[in-house]
Amino acid sequence: MVSTIIASIFIFGLLIFVHELGHFIAARKAGVKVLEFALGFGKELIGWEKDGTRYTLRLFPLGGFCRLLGEDAEEQEQEGNFQSKSVPARFAVIVAGPLMNFVLAVLLFSMMYFVFLGVPQQHTARIGEVLSDSRAEEVGLQSGDLILSVNGENVQAWTDVVTRINANPEREVLLQLERNGQQQAITVIPEDQNGRGIIGITPEYKKFSFFPSIYWGLSYTWFFVKLIFVSFYQMITGIIPADVAGPVGIVAVVGEVMQTGFSNLISLAAIISINLGIINLLPIPALDGSRLLFLSLEGIRGKPIDPQKEGFIHFVGFAMLIMLMIFISFQDIFRLL
Repeated sequence: MVSTIIASIFIFGLLIFVHELGHFIAARKAGVKVLEFALGFGKELIGWEKDGTRYTLRLFPLGGFCRLLGEDAEEQEQEGNFQSKSVPARFAVIVAGPLMNFVLAVLLFSMMYFVFLGVPQQHTARIGEVLSDSRAEEVGLQSGDLILSVNGENVQAWTDVVTRINANPEREVLLQLERNGQQQAITVIPEDQNGRGIIGITPEYKKFSFFPSIYWGLSYTWFFVKLIFVSFYQMITGIIPADVAGPVGIVAVVGEVMQTGFSNLISLAAIISINLGIINLLPIPALDGSRLLFLSLEGIRGKPIDPQKEGFIHFVGFAMLIMLMIFISFQDIFRLL
């Protein structure tokens, strides 16, 4: 339990830190003074000041903020305030937070491939692993076997092997392969899984390949971005039930994933980071997406929205978010019980 709490605090802290760091860096680049960089909410536990910015660690580790000069009305006449900057500059400061969450996801997925899993070697048809209790294991296929042809058709890349096996569910497939310098033929019948033939083999994986790892990190991040949007659509249209987890639910998931290995925990952190980036870009009051919407309207109208009206909308939105978080947390607790 203690290790789960520590891991959860680390993951939440990392995601929040990276998000707020995006705002911080973009604000500094735009010439906006950052008054406070905070991790957490509530009472200040630790704090220090450097170059006009106060850095604080607060009691509740479920959020953070980057307070910019000019966010309060009485500060808007001071030099380096946020409101004095152009619409594009302010837009960049706000959008930098969510974007950093996507960058973090790419880096975490890349690290997973670089250090833990390795990069699949798609350019070769050599078997990396034979899964236990699979059709491949039943017929005697082994790790290190180099597949030369499938049903008489020569193969050179792993995708060639997969394509030909997938096309023959529950039909006999002849594999010509090389093992320890000797060629031999093995016949296998792929198992039918949703219309595709599967025999239970994986490609070779190579660790510490930098650029391929970055490529797979980008690919996996884009895959989950699309998956999350599809899931949102399916929940809204009622295709799938709405299943939303709050902080309590996420902590429970962290505890479960910890049992399966550190690499899976890294993967989970990346997925949560993508979710955080997407949710913050939605036009929900009090979130970055809402502020981006107001900035867009200002750019179209040529003048800002009344600050009092905008502030009231954000205040109401923040109160509703807190109430929603409490409601979801209670649901998580009842679900766990």
